[in-house]
Amino acid sequence: MDNSGGKLAVFQGKHIRKVLHEGEWWFSIIDIIEVLVGGARPRKYWNDLKKKLVSEGYVEVSEKIGQLKMPAPDGKMRVTDCADTETMLRIIQSIPSPKVEPLKRWLARVGKERIDEIENPELSMERMKELYDKKGYPKDWIDKRTRGIAVRQDLTDEWKNRGVRDNKEFAILTNEIMQGAFDLKVDEYRQIKGLERENLRDHMTDIELILTMLGEATTTKITRDRDSKGFVPLKKDAADGGAVAGRTRKDIEKQSGTPVVSSKNFKELPHKGRKKLE
Repeated sequence: MDNSGGKLAVFQGKHIRKVLHEGEWWFSIIDIIEVLVGGARPRKYWNDLKKKLVSEGYVEVSEKIGQLKMPAPDGKMRVTDCADTETMLRIIQSIPSPKVEPLKRWLARVGKERIDEIENPELSMERMKELYDKKGYPKDWIDKRTRGIAVRQDLTDEWKNRGVRDNKEFAILTNEIMQGAFDLKVDEYRQIKGLERENLRDHMTDIELILTMLGEATTTKITRDRDSKGFVPLKKDAADGGAVAGRTRKDIEKQSGTPVVSSKNFKELPHKGRKKLE
């Protein structure tokens, strides 16, 4: 496995190594066990825990673990057992330590909330708004972001119903819209914002969000009006929908004299709610 972007996370005042691999954060299992269990032999504990996981029915644990290079205490890059967030949480559930109990209770609460949201989807939207508010986003931005999510969902539902099946195709179609609207692919846009794995739209300005919505809403209308089916026609719809937003962007830039695409990033700005999350 390839990996890059190694960093440190901090949990209970201790460092946990992590690395960005294939768009996901992977964490050092040994580091997390050392924090949650303590003791002088975290590797021995991990070897015993793997056997316990298999006996509990988690037989695919070995294939879920990645061997990734991370900085060792001697400063050299060495291979160590790593897991992504989902696998790491499953491993943690099998650790019989008092330090783990608060996390287990949190997982149970999150599970209940997810079940509630399946029964009543409005709850999901309300919780999302509360989270953005706690992060310090202003109400008018949250309203636009919420509307943008609905517009995006409407579009992706159309794509699914008209033959789009895998994530690669969704990504290509999205890039067509973004290229038309901003002359940038999603990854290029993220670089301008200085983002790694964060959601690009969570770091857009108001006008960037509005133009993104325009491109996606227009694409949905074009697709329905043309009754397009299949990837190739849908790709043309996406390019045409993005171009509508792109012409609007250029007109705004002409009238205002400033570019719409901004390197401004929510993380870099002071916000009222930022302290609530620290």
